[in-house]
Amino acid sequence: MTEIIIIAAVADNGVIGSKNDIPWRISEDFKRFKRLTLGHPCIMGDATYESLPAPSRPLRGRENIVLTLNRAYQPEGVTLFYDFDEAIAYVRTKRVDKAFITGGATIYGLAMRVADTLELTRVHREFQGDVRFPDYDPSEWHLIFEESHEGHDSVSNTPVRFSYETYQRRK
Repeated sequence: MTEIIIIAAVADNGVIGSKNDIPWRISEDFKRFKRLTLGHPCIMGDATYESLPAPSRPLRGRENIVLTLNRAYQPEGVTLFYDFDEAIAYVRTKRVDKAFITGGATIYGLAMRVADTLELTRVHREFQGDVRFPDYDPSEWHLIFEESHEGHDSVSNTPVRFSYETYQRRK
C-alpha cells in the first residue's frame, strides 16, 4: 500500500506562502525535503509547480505529478491530472511505497482525508503571508518524531528556530 505523506513547512501562525513563494529560506529544510522526497512521486498544484525556481522545474529524481484545472496547461516533464482522487489512485496503482503531497494549501486540504503521515517543519516565527496550511484535527494524529534545530533564514538574514515533526494518522 502506498503511504501518502503531506510534507510542508509551516510558520507558527500557519503561513506557508506569500505571493506564490515561501517567505523564508532555511537551507537545512530544503535539504531535508530533497532527502525525503527523492525517488518518490510528488503531487502538487500548478501554482506550486510554477513557484519552483526554473532550474528546479521539474524536481529531479521524482515524478512530478501536477494537478490543474486548466486543460491548456502543458508543462514538459510532468504527469498531469485534473482530479485529485485520480492522482492518488494513479500513485497507488503504481505500487510505489511512498508519495508526497507538496502543496499548495488547496492540495494539502484535499490530502488531509487520505494522508497517512504528516512531515512538518515548524518554523518558530510568525510571517506575513497569503497562504496558510489547512486546519486539521490534531486528535487524528500521533506525534512520532520531533527534533529541534537552529538555522539561518536567508530571506531575513536572521537566525531561526525550527523543528521537524512527523505525525502518523491514528488508526
